[in-house]
Amino acid sequence: RGISSDQRPKRPLTAYFRFLEENRSAFREKNPEASNIELIKKLAGAWKELPASQKQVYEEARKTDWQRYGEQLAKYKAQLTPAQAAALKEERRKQLAKRRSLRAKRELTVLGKPKRPRSSLNIFVSENFQESEGISPAAKLKKLFDTWQKLPTSQKQPYLQLAEDDKVRYENEMKSWEAKMVELGREDLVRSKKKRLKKRPIETAKQAETARTSLGNKAKLKLKKSEE
Repeated sequence: RGISSDQRPKRPLTAYFRFLEENRSAFREKNPEASNIELIKKLAGAWKELPASQKQVYEEARKTDWQRYGEQLAKYKAQLTPAQAAALKEERRKQLAKRRSLRAKRELTVLGKPKRPRSSLNIFVSENFQESEGISPAAKLKKLFDTWQKLPTSQKQPYLQLAEDDKVRYENEMKSWEAKMVELGREDLVRSKKKRLKKRPIETAKQAETARTSLGNKAKLKLKKSEE
């Protein structure tokens, strides 16, 4: 209580990022029309051409900051109780997991992974959201959800069919995308392996249940014959 991971000392910048921070404004003034990406490229090029002696200045500054960071971090950890340390460790674990998840999503977007199929409710909402009554988006969604719940099956059918069509679209696009991922050596992104792993325990359980039922029926039949 009273301690936050925001109070944890910040890791010092690398020599390269220190160079970027110190020179960004000057490069922006010289290249006012450049986009952020173009500006970064110009700074990266300038860093590559920087003499080793000047790069060393930034490296020495990094070492000094790193030593100071170590001292501040030790002081920060010393004031924590075991419970606080455990809570902050868990908070940091969640933050790192969230970052990894975001990076994974960005990677899939860059690789062009097909969008997941929409449900019939999703399609209904997207088509009727603008005309829906409600002050806030949340109120509109609630109104549409209530409307969907009361909608007769005959009126839901077009949306159900669109959802089925979207599933077919998704499966076809996924097959092409997964084939491409295999060619790129990214079999880890192919879902078929995961599906097989998930299905096996279920299938095994069903087989076991079928076998038990069969054995039970045979036992009953034998018992009936013996009684006769």
